[in-house]
Amino acid sequence: MHLPEISVIAAHERLAVSAPPRLIDVREEDEFAFARIPGAELLPLSLWPGIVAEKLTDPAEPLLLVCHHGGRSAQATAFLLQNGFTDVTNVAGGIDAWSQEIAPSIPRY
Repeated sequence: MHLPEISVIAAHERLAVSAPPRLIDVREEDEFAFARIPGAELLPLSLWPGIVAEKLTDPAEPLLLVCHHGGRSAQATAFLLQNGFTDVTNVAGGIDAWSQEIAPSIPRY
């Protein structure tokens, strides 16, 4: 399966429109507390699939998924696509790339 993936620059542009996609961060709580993209919503991959049924109820809703470097969010993207979601995109490079290319004020780890 080919996963839909975009760069942090393209993700930043998609989030800047009047009706942006939901930005879902699949890292863990301690990582999210240390460094986060403004507007991101934490849904830790370790709590999937239960949290998905509760928090992601519209399979057609546009979603951008992010993690530290892009691996966990790629897993989450694949999971959602395999479970009927139709507009899910992985953010390549994760918050690490976001910190380097978009917002240097976000701490790297």
